[in-house]
Amino acid sequence: MTLCRGWIRKAVIVDVRVEVLDIAASAEVPAGVVARLVQTQLRQRAVAGLAGVLQVQVPDHSVGVLWIDGKVERLLEAGSYAFWKFNRNVAVEAVDLRLQAVEVTGQDILTRDKVGLRLNLSATFRFTDVLTAYKQLQKPAEHLYRELQFGLRAAVGTRTLDELLENKTVIDDVVTAFVRSKLSAYGLELDAAGVKDIVLPGEMKTILAKVVEANVIRRREETAATRSLLNTAKVMEDNPIALRMKELETLERIAERIDKISVFGGLDQVLNGLVKLR
Repeated sequence: MTLCRGWIRKAVIVDVRVEVLDIAASAEVPAGVVARLVQTQLRQRAVAGLAGVLQVQVPDHSVGVLWIDGKVERLLEAGSYAFWKFNRNVAVEAVDLRLQAVEVTGQDILTRDKVGLRLNLSATFRFTDVLTAYKQLQKPAEHLYRELQFGLRAAVGTRTLDELLENKTVIDDVVTAFVRSKLSAYGLELDAAGVKDIVLPGEMKTILAKVVEANVIRRREETAATRSLLNTAKVMEDNPIALRMKELETLERIAERIDKISVFGGLDQVLNGLVKLR
């Protein structure tokens, strides 16, 4: 015992265990050490040496791509990991294995007949082989984006505006087939692709609006003319005199356009009998 300022202190013996790890052989920290490192994060007092350890949490439905000194080492399943950073550059990128969406917006493309269109496309994709994708492509998502752009140009640039308007699904079909053939070797799979919007130039909008307006007016006129003919037919059905007047009116119109009419069987046979026009 030691007497100090009136207090009695008892000597406390603490059991200290030292474990030596060879960090040169492997960058990964053993699982038991990882568990203890996680516990230290809950303490208020900082633990020295954690700056040299990379702690990673890979979420569910994902895998982690482990990079060591710029090279893809392996994939990490969902869970907690730690890696020594001493004398090496370690990084982990989480990749979602679920269906993902990508938007390709504001694509200005000329049709085959030189009409400028602005298109917005939406697509969904997933990783089928993450390791292959990251070994062959620096940024797989950006590669997919570029292929979707090329697919849009292949679909729109080889067709006229009329062809695109007549078959609105042709762009979706062409882009899907084009991109799927390009991605099969890179561990990526295109699930679906579809055009969300096709924006016409200002002058083209005005022209199409006028065409639509003219078609509406023409259909209204045709409907009114059909209704008028129906009413006329009902009147003639109940009034023989009106029917005869219509026949004579028709005969007058025919006579204005021909030189000579030969009638056989009397005037009553003009419309019902044999009429020979010369």
